[in-house]
Amino acid sequence: MSLTVKVMIGMIAGLILGVIFNMIDSDFINTHIVGGFFGMIGKMFVNALKMLVVPLVFFSLINGVTGIGDIRILGRVGGKSFVLYLTTTAIAIAVAILLATLVGPGQGFNMEGVDTSGVTGKEAPSVWDVFAGIVPTNPVAAFANGDMLQVIFYTVILGVAVLMLGGRSKAFVEGCEYMNELMMKVVSIVMAFAPYGVFCLIAKTFTEQGIELFGPVLAYVLTLVAALFLHLFVTLMLMLKLFTGLNPFIFMQKMRPAQIFAFSTASSNATIPVTLRSVTERVGVDNSVASFCVPFGATINMDGTAIMQGVATVFLANVYGIDLGLGGYITVIAMAVLASIGTAGVPGVGLVMLTMVLSQVGLPIEGIALILGVDRLMDMIRTAVNITGDAVVSTIVAKGENKIDLAVFNDPNAGLITDEDLDIDEAAEAELAQYAKPH
Repeated sequence: MSLTVKVMIGMIAGLILGVIFNMIDSDFINTHIVGGFFGMIGKMFVNALKMLVVPLVFFSLINGVTGIGDIRILGRVGGKSFVLYLTTTAIAIAVAILLATLVGPGQGFNMEGVDTSGVTGKEAPSVWDVFAGIVPTNPVAAFANGDMLQVIFYTVILGVAVLMLGGRSKAFVEGCEYMNELMMKVVSIVMAFAPYGVFCLIAKTFTEQGIELFGPVLAYVLTLVAALFLHLFVTLMLMLKLFTGLNPFIFMQKMRPAQIFAFSTASSNATIPVTLRSVTERVGVDNSVASFCVPFGATINMDGTAIMQGVATVFLANVYGIDLGLGGYITVIAMAVLASIGTAGVPGVGLVMLTMVLSQVGLPIEGIALILGVDRLMDMIRTAVNITGDAVVSTIVAKGENKIDLAVFNDPNAGLITDEDLDIDEAAEAELAQYAKPH
């Protein structure tokens, strides 16, 4: 049984058990089993994924920059990915606003009885602050805090310096290549525990959220899910087919493990190790491209989050009876694209970004209380859309640079994690044992 099948079984089992526990509503189950044991295992699994992100991105990106070997090509890869990410985000929110306008969720909604306490807004940063924040004042602090844009910027600068030093950097490059291979092996170890981590995360989410929360905002939920699926299965797949000629069905099959991880963790950053492995070992994108595009996309590419903002804005405008007009919707699109650049890919960040958008178009921030209950489940779906967008752009850029292995892409078994990934190399073990003997 492949890891993907195991993870899907864990996800389905967690969903079923979570719904059952939600209906039982036992204090013992909620406190000790769900909040205690499930919460502990789920948090440990997500922490383990986050543990891998910074070192994996650093060593992989160093290898990517040195592997490209030409600073001009590196600039071309960065420029293409940046333009594509912003384009997909703008398309995503524009389609979401159009669909929501046609459906009209929120019309006739009654705000009475809705608790709006505890909903606070956040001021939108200026475009200058967003770009100025890319450069770290302290690289060590950027690595410690997991600020991915700053980590990427510093690592790219370091990689360029390595190229400029030429042959003197050979030992450093070889060390980074080994560390990158080592980190990918650690990814295999962590992912071996994925079915249990996903089971606990999903069971905890559905026990706490239940399904009765969807009733009052069903029109919003259905519109949002429809917009997310439209972007995932139509917009992104059309872009993939148009720019690469690759089979979208094979691509989606290859990305399924990363999508499941994104759904269960609701964090683009935590899913970086899995996305990076899927894009390189399953899809066949060269590490020199994937190591830049994937973490870059996890930070600035928020297609799913942008879609949520578009649908939520139309929903709340209908609830309050406010006509935003064309100018208001253009402002929403611009704000969503800007906010996606400077916002981290962590759970719940969509609501923070939404407060910025609502403030700019004059909608009451308190309206967010309407969608708070269902946002966690919606966050899971839109994160899966986010990382799929990262993978599509990475593949498009790689195809344009002739940095994709089509044999790997067309091989259904390429990159599958098996028990062999966890086996110990006996020859290497014997060699290491020689060093352990007293001399």
